[in-house]
Amino acid sequence: MLILDVTVTFGIGMFILYLILTLILGLVGGFFGARALIKREMQKNPPINENMIRAMFMQMGRKPSEAQIKAVMNAMKKNQ
Repeated sequence: MLILDVTVTFGIGMFILYLILTLILGLVGGFFGARALIKREMQKNPPINENMIRAMFMQMGRKPSEAQIKAVMNAMKKNQ
């Protein structure tokens, strides 16, 4: 009944216009909200790089070779 009252008061054209505008605003707002959230997460947790792998090997008491570092990087990329 509420939808019927809205269409009678504003007209069906205005109702559809408001519906489309609301949908567009929701999509734009959701896009920018998700974008900001992903940017913040990437700053908190940056993707792993070769320096992080070197540090991990050094913490384990090993001196990594370039081949080992490349192998770990390739394994990380393969699993993503």
